[in-house]
Amino acid sequence: MDLSHTDIDALDKRRRAALINSISGFKSANLVGTADAAGNTNLAIVSSVVHIGSHPPLLALVFRPDTVERHTLDNIRATGAYTINHVNHAMIEAAHQTAARYPREQSEFAATGLTELWEHKWLAPFVAESQVRMALTLVEEQVLTINGTHLVIGEIRHLQVPENALTEDGALDPAAAGTVALAGLDSYYDTTLVQRMAYAKPDLPPRKR
Repeated sequence: MDLSHTDIDALDKRRRAALINSISGFKSANLVGTADAAGNTNLAIVSSVVHIGSHPPLLALVFRPDTVERHTLDNIRATGAYTINHVNHAMIEAAHQTAARYPREQSEFAATGLTELWEHKWLAPFVAESQVRMALTLVEEQVLTINGTHLVIGEIRHLQVPENALTEDGALDPAAAGTVALAGLDSYYDTTLVQRMAYAKPDLPPRKR
């Protein structure tokens, strides 16, 4: 199949959305935990976490235009605090259910059976069932004029990972943590390390690590 821009535009709306949502390949599956100023909690699955920088440690999230209620985005703006939690095998069904449009007063933690974990006096809950958990503080928000989406950049302030999921050089091995990947909006995949490569240099051929 070879689709031009015109062909893509002509696709049925749902087929086009399914294709474009999945065409970027595997993405990270994370739950974003937030609370409003009164402490009412919210939990939402996202697949848009992007590495921005390591020093300071920055991650970005992309949110759809806030032409309708965006509870997670509203809470991040209100408190400046949120958590990002890796989805693992045991959490898939509950994590996916957080995408349902619950009313603002309904906590997705309670609705899905996932457990709030409050640590480090953070103003947002972690997900206890997750093996990789991060607490972030909001540092910047940008509205992308091309489509009205919001780019939210946060700095990691706390990080929790299993010791056995760290490699000798300090990198995270998501497979060892049981982390799953996401394609499109509803397809979850197992993660398996295929190969690690050495640092690429112009005067050396590709080398396995």
